[in-house]
Amino acid sequence: MINLLNKLLVVLILFYFTGCLNYVQEVKLYPDGSGKMHIDYWMKLPDEESKTVANNIGIFNPDSIRSEFSSVHINIVDIEVYTDSTDSTTHAIINFTFNHIDSLNLTKAFSDANFTFREGASGVINFTQFIPPIATGFGIDATQYNVSYIYTFSGSILTHNAHLIEKRTLSWNYSLADIGGGKTLSVTFRPYKLKETPNWIYILTGTVLALVIFFLLRKQKK
Repeated sequence: MINLLNKLLVVLILFYFTGCLNYVQEVKLYPDGSGKMHIDYWMKLPDEESKTVANNIGIFNPDSIRSEFSSVHINIVDIEVYTDSTDSTTHAIINFTFNHIDSLNLTKAFSDANFTFREGASGVINFTQFIPPIATGFGIDATQYNVSYIYTFSGSILTHNAHLIEKRTLSWNYSLADIGGGKTLSVTFRPYKLKETPNWIYILTGTVLALVIFFLLRKQKK
């Protein structure tokens, strides 16, 4: 991830700091440490020359992106690169599943992330991800480049340092200036026994609810 962001900054430096850099990482994390991740990063490339340079560096080249995330512990579902005609931004989207989030430390993209997923007392899980400092300099306004991390945990949240929480989904948002010497995402949660609620439970619940409503309406008519 840091390698990709630094490469994006190189492109911005080469082309007079135009545009804005954004990175969003969404993760669904299961009780056993496995999960799935969706990454979307984008920037505005002003002309064909800048697009060519970006492609040569590899940040918007599907094969280069694949090599950054390639690992025996990861199943890459898809990689998509496209230009949004509404604002002329170029996007790279990566979707993959992983056997255990600690294994992401073995990839090029996350070699400095230092993911940890450890079971503590009473089955509580302690999770962390480190965001290393990102080199800027060259007159770049680091407040203009934003990174976001969104995690959904399969369990009850006990402690966290997220900026926003909505039920089991936690979000962190930083500008590169905020990251400074590095930040650590930290969450403690009590995992559910199941990875996800089985579909049959939703079906059964819906059926029971429908029957209750049916008999209530029938009773009212009588």
